[in-house]
Amino acid sequence: MFFTDPTFWSVFTNTLVLGALTLLFCFPLPIVLALLLNEVRNRALKRFVQSVSYLPHFLSIVIVAAMVLQLLSVDGTVNQMVRAVGGEPVPFMQQAGWFRTIYVSSEVWQTVGWGTILYLAALTTVDGDLYEAARIDGANRWRQTWHVTLPGIRPTMVTLLILNIGTFMAVGFEKILLLYNPLTYPTADVISTYLYRVGIVSGNLSYAAAIGLFESVIGLTLVLSANAISRRTVGTSLW
Repeated sequence: MFFTDPTFWSVFTNTLVLGALTLLFCFPLPIVLALLLNEVRNRALKRFVQSVSYLPHFLSIVIVAAMVLQLLSVDGTVNQMVRAVGGEPVPFMQQAGWFRTIYVSSEVWQTVGWGTILYLAALTTVDGDLYEAARIDGANRWRQTWHVTLPGIRPTMVTLLILNIGTFMAVGFEKILLLYNPLTYPTADVISTYLYRVGIVSGNLSYAAAIGLFESVIGLTLVLSANAISRRTVGTSLW
C-alpha cells in the first residue's frame, strides 16, 4: 500500500533531500568550528564563543520552533527588516520553497555548537610533538591542520559520520511537525510526519507500523553499509 500510495514518492524524496542537506551542513560545520576554536589563544574569548554556540542545544525544540515562527511571520523581525529596506514582506512559513532553507538553518544553529564538544575533546589527544615536527619541516598552520590535526581526529569523525548516516531517514520529526503546514507539504512532509498522520491522527496503526518498519530497515542498511565501507577504506568502524 505504501509503495502504491500517490504520496509515497513525494514523502520519500523529501526525506532524502532534507536528510542529505542536514548531513551536508550539520556534519562538517562542527569540525570547522572546533578547528577554529582550537586556534583561539584568548581563553576568555574562546569560552564566550563556546557558551554562545552551546546555548541553543539546551533550548526545547518547541521553543526553537516558536522562535522561528515568530521571526519569520509576516509581521516578524525578518519581514520588518525587509520593509525597512523598501521590500515587500514574504510569507516564509507559507511558501514550500522556503521550508528546507529554514529547517536546515535552524538545525545548524541548534546543533553545531554542541557538536564541537567531542571534536574539541579529540583535539586534546593529538600529540604535540607531531606539530613540532611539522613546523620543523616547514609546514604552515594550514598544512599542520591538514596533515596532523585532521588525521588525529579521524576516528571521531568517522564514528559520528556513521551515527549520523544511521539517522538519515529519521529527519527531525518534532521540528518538522511544529513548523510545517498543509501549504508546505510538497517540500516539508517526510516519512515520519506522514507516519504520524496515518497512524495517530487517522488511526490506521497497521499501515503506520509497515511504514515505520520500512524506515527502520533503510536506517539499519545505511548504518551497516557505512560501517563496512569505513572499515575497509580508513580502518575505523563502530564494530
